[in-house]
Amino acid sequence: MGLKNGMVAGAVLALAADGYPPLMAQSADAPPVIEILPPLVIERTYPDMPAVRMSEPPPRDMADLQVLFWTDAQRTERFAKMEQWFAGHEVLASPTPRALPQGEPLPEALKAEIDKLMAETSTAGIMVLKDGAVRYEAYGLGFKPLRRWTSFSVAKSFTSTLLGAAVKDGLISLDDPVTKHIPGLVGSAYDGVTVRQLATMTSGVRWNEDYSDPNSDVAQMNRFVVEYGPEAIIAQMKQLPREAEPGAKWVYKTGETNLIGVLVENAVGKPLAEYAKAKIVDPAGFSGGMFWMVDPRGGNIGGCCLSITLGDYARMGQFVLEGGKDVVPEGWFAEATDSAVDFGDSGFGYGYQWWTYPEGTFGAQGIFGQAITLFPDKGVVVAYVGNWPSATGGPERGQFLDLSRKIAAEAK
Repeated sequence: MGLKNGMVAGAVLALAADGYPPLMAQSADAPPVIEILPPLVIERTYPDMPAVRMSEPPPRDMADLQVLFWTDAQRTERFAKMEQWFAGHEVLASPTPRALPQGEPLPEALKAEIDKLMAETSTAGIMVLKDGAVRYEAYGLGFKPLRRWTSFSVAKSFTSTLLGAAVKDGLISLDDPVTKHIPGLVGSAYDGVTVRQLATMTSGVRWNEDYSDPNSDVAQMNRFVVEYGPEAIIAQMKQLPREAEPGAKWVYKTGETNLIGVLVENAVGKPLAEYAKAKIVDPAGFSGGMFWMVDPRGGNIGGCCLSITLGDYARMGQFVLEGGKDVVPEGWFAEATDSAVDFGDSGFGYGYQWWTYPEGTFGAQGIFGQAITLFPDKGVVVAYVGNWPSATGGPERGQFLDLSRKIAAEAK
């Protein structure tokens, strides 16, 4: 789709300088990054543009797509422009973006602690909402308010929300066998596993999520894509052995959230991104749209890899705090964020693709430092994106959670 005239082209390039996220994939000989227009300008400039469309970047060498093994500098550059590296669905912003009014600034001492965290943890952005108003917002690593940053496993909580929407729509029951919605798993270790057990990662199927091991199951996903193409997800998951009875053991498995994505897409008859447009992007009032990577099926990757603005990370948190605006069953988020699995006496646990924390708090987490952390009793959302040195975060995760608790306590 070409630009209508030189004036529009000039406007696009001017907006690009201000850091809007990409409108469309670039061809190999295109100038660098033409970036997205605000929703109203898109509507006027491209009245026939579909709300959800495929975006494909120039061909890349497979070695350049091994995200887990990118260098620190590569991650900082590429996490903000994943649509230039991977195919995915571009989703237009909500026609009625949710306003995020400015609230009272946080106390100076607390702001200084947040600034220190940003400096010490390779932070790209952090936003604090209290009762829907912005109390703090800051950016680093060259990231900007109108650009998007990848989510990694924060996407799991989006997929969980779409599962809830499909339950509300009467298309799925949590007590359904997984094989009812994914017949390709019949005869595998997933026989007898329910959707609820898939959502809580208690299927009893063996999986290795070691991000530093190139032979782990999570790192082998790309090999299955190369060998099996559109059948990659099912091909990988159906060959896994059982190690425990369904419901008896928790193991973190990105592959199982990918299965939830397939399951929801099969039930609703459309890609996750298209369902998310109706069930999350529009009702939550996302202002920057969404980019969600696809697998060789052309469906979206349930366990990973959607990109949104920092403000939209925060809007998602506020949407959840407010109960989901009738998109999910009444009480869904209370159920989804109630610990189905407790990690000893630590107060930490896991629900339906949400991490649960002490004292009724919970959140979505992604590798290398992405998070939406919610404090329901305080009305506080802390949205965070970054590029931590290691996938699992080491001390950074604890630093972030500790400071988030302090923010929630002091944001009066």
